[in-house]
Amino acid sequence: MNKMTRNVLLTGFLLVCTYTMFSLHRASDLQKSRQSDISTLQTQINLDEPMTMDSQVVLRLANNQGPEHPASIACDYFANLVDEMSGSRIRILTYHSGRLGDEKSTVQQVVYGGIDIARVSTALLIEYEPRLIALQMPYLYENSDHMWKVLNSSIGEDYLSCMEDIGVVGLCWYDAGARNFYTADNAVSSVEDLEGMKIRVQESSLMVDVISALGAVPVQIPYDRVAAALREGEIDGAENNVSSYISMGHYTKAPYIVNDEHVRIPEMIIINKSVLESLSQEDQEIIRTAAAKSSLRQRQLWDEQEENNRKTLEKAGAVITEVENKEEFIKSVQPVYQKYGESYEDIVAQIREMKD
Repeated sequence: MNKMTRNVLLTGFLLVCTYTMFSLHRASDLQKSRQSDISTLQTQINLDEPMTMDSQVVLRLANNQGPEHPASIACDYFANLVDEMSGSRIRILTYHSGRLGDEKSTVQQVVYGGIDIARVSTALLIEYEPRLIALQMPYLYENSDHMWKVLNSSIGEDYLSCMEDIGVVGLCWYDAGARNFYTADNAVSSVEDLEGMKIRVQESSLMVDVISALGAVPVQIPYDRVAAALREGEIDGAENNVSSYISMGHYTKAPYIVNDEHVRIPEMIIINKSVLESLSQEDQEIIRTAAAKSSLRQRQLWDEQEENNRKTLEKAGAVITEVENKEEFIKSVQPVYQKYGESYEDIVAQIREMKD
């Protein structure tokens, strides 16, 4: 290779490197600019104002998890995708940590149009669509793969559209893992251990009956008050997925957690139907596509986090126990199936048949 050829190749290589670095910096700057714009909009938008501002459609997304939670990161990912895919014609402002109200109230606000979009547990949607109970029955799923096989089937598709009569559309599913009991003073490994314990539950009649069937005393308090209630002795324990147990710091107040996996309650991104239908077909497709992609992202984040959860708890000194006899727990909740499941026996049977 002669000197001139080497100089030409070197010059070309330097140009490529320069362009690449410029592109990366530009992408980073655009991302920072987008986040800055969104932060500015969050301070300017009032909930009583119209959903358009400076020719942009501005939508508000409520989420009660902290900003580092997999669901919150996925919500931000969803918002960024919509921004990019729409050329910034549609902006979704994400409000984490319950800034727009507790989870139950945000569901109500989406139903009545006060909030456009929310990430919610399907446990809180039962009062609007009782058929969702079938997805949440205790000890129903064998594992996470079993649940996702159901949600990605025609059963899941039907449930996403089951609330359109009340003005709500399901956009996608999020994983919330398996819920386990955690307690402040004593480890739990049997049904007998739960007897008489005051356990915080979601504001859901189904979960109240599940806890009661296991011999504990259900206490309904808002999610953001659980840490204080544990500290003050108002409750003996609570139940949730491990990621929330860690992210909310509950393990510092209730260091005993039992891996019983009593329920897997999927979460849903919901949107007010009138808001969705006010958009063009093209923009509706952008919303749906971005939501579906965020679901895949959230599941990936969830799986990654679960791999680290046990290490985090062990390092923090939490005591992790296994149930002595899971059949004992399953037998105890049969009254719940008799009360809630009889109307949905066909769906429950289909779900059970989809085990690997």
